[in-house]
Amino acid sequence: MTEPTPPAPAAAPGTDRGSAPGTGSVAAPAPLMGASDIRRLAEEIGVRPTKTLGQNFVIDGNTIRRIVAAADVQPDETVLEVGPGLGSLTLGLLDAARSVVAVEIDPVLAAKLPATVSKWRPQAADNFHLVLADAMKVTELPVEPTALVANLPYNVAVPVVLHLLQRFPSLRHGLVMVQDEVADRLAAGPGSKTYGVPSVKAAWYSSMRKAGVIGMNVFWPAPKIHSGLVAFTRREPPVTAATREQVFAVIDAAFAQRRKTLRAALAGWAGSAAEAERCLRAAGVDPTARGEVLDITAFSRIAEAHTRPERL
Repeated sequence: MTEPTPPAPAAAPGTDRGSAPGTGSVAAPAPLMGASDIRRLAEEIGVRPTKTLGQNFVIDGNTIRRIVAAADVQPDETVLEVGPGLGSLTLGLLDAARSVVAVEIDPVLAAKLPATVSKWRPQAADNFHLVLADAMKVTELPVEPTALVANLPYNVAVPVVLHLLQRFPSLRHGLVMVQDEVADRLAAGPGSKTYGVPSVKAAWYSSMRKAGVIGMNVFWPAPKIHSGLVAFTRREPPVTAATREQVFAVIDAAFAQRRKTLRAALAGWAGSAAEAERCLRAAGVDPTARGEVLDITAFSRIAEAHTRPERL
């Protein structure tokens, strides 16, 4: 379905867009880019989506509105968007938030984004901030973000989420669209078949939950698998004397050989099976258990036990 080209500017983000002043009538929602707009824009700048960068552009306005609504973005927030591409989700975020900081790795796409925002949301152009960078390496942003909302490339989704949560503690909540299988892993709890390294490391920073499934036909090009929405809310990490790096090292070791007991799986990490067992018992964990049954707090206790020498 083709959506119209932008009419007169909509109300500025953060203002009441529900009715026209003095009339009480309901205003039409600001227009979003449809499939023909996206393809025309891509052709204009000579862009073809690439698998290397995991580019699948959202071409359905209703899906954009669904993502923005599920993200629960407030009018006073600054949203961090990773991989804005041609800007279809960016427009929806500008309607809901005070400002948007977009991190784009593709210089051709990045060069076009400011003009796209100025055309479709001229009243919000000053609230849009573009950073040409790899999201895996970005360490500072022009505005401190409070929410993360992004359609993430499937091949780097987990490391990007973990990096941003670690680097920007101002991120209080967010919603990311990832491969559906990855969404299940991020949101999984202990004992689940999909519980693993992404689940535990994400739990260090936040509580995560599955927030929906997105079909294939709302993208261009259409992927061969469904996408999943994962919502998160920031929380404090477990109270522990161990560092995040020390806890994550235990997690990596436990799941590297997930079918083994923790006593065996952690032997290399601890230096010996005997030392692994000592750490496990000190942490109150059964040495014959497997990593898939432990939560982030248990892994933190194991790491902390390893930092304390055995008392003779």
